[in-house]
Amino acid sequence: MEADAARYIGAGLAAIGMIGAGIGVGNVWASYISALARNPAAKDDIGANIWIGFAVTEAIALFALIIGLLALFG
Repeated sequence: MEADAARYIGAGLAAIGMIGAGIGVGNVWASYISALARNPAAKDDIGANIWIGFAVTEAIALFALIIGLLALFG
């Protein structure tokens, strides 16, 4: 009985990482749009960097999801 409660608490705590990654992805794209609004000619220079930042931030969300699922079903 207590082990089930600990699993649910662990999965819920792992979900906090997904919330943070969602905020991070929003910040990445907001900064990209702001940079393009200031200097549209720099689109090619910062285009690759935006995708790298997005991928790394989204990977954190996937890691948190895997940890949550392992805590719940592992």
